[in-house]
Amino acid sequence: MKKRTEYLLVDGYNVIFSWENLKKLAEASLEDARIKLLDMLCDYQGFKQNHVIAVFDAHMIKGGSGSVDKYNNIQVVFTREAETADNFIERAAAALAKHDKVRVVTSDYLEQIIIIGHGASRVSANDFLHEVNTLKAETQTRYLSSSIVKANPLIDRLDDETAAILEKMRRNIE
Repeated sequence: MKKRTEYLLVDGYNVIFSWENLKKLAEASLEDARIKLLDMLCDYQGFKQNHVIAVFDAHMIKGGSGSVDKYNNIQVVFTREAETADNFIERAAAALAKHDKVRVVTSDYLEQIIIIGHGASRVSANDFLHEVNTLKAETQTRYLSSSIVKANPLIDRLDDETAAILEKMRRNIE
């Protein structure tokens, strides 16, 4: 049996305005808040190795045709005119959940009910923040507890005579 691909659909603005640090950043610059969120999602994707799709409303943009772009290792969707992020996420969740595992990050209660009906699971923005912070802490702990690389591992692979010659050269000793 084929392993199911895991997708994470993120309602971008819903998350930005649910997380205090991003909400505060958005007050000064919505673009900076988006980039900060996308960078966090890239880190998350790198750890989880799933498919992350961040979706942002652009439905108020007159004549907007929408876009799907890559941002490092994730996909970023800006919806087209007259389409909300909720609409896009509901459609995508319904299509993807037929064959794959789909999680949706949103605190929009109505959207949560709809995506569960399509076979996807939901994660509130606050629960996802906790998950992201836990992964970050685990990664830091794992990194700090890993073996420390020696300052000059090349010297350890040389025979004693060659190592002595290089050491003399380094110290300018003849």
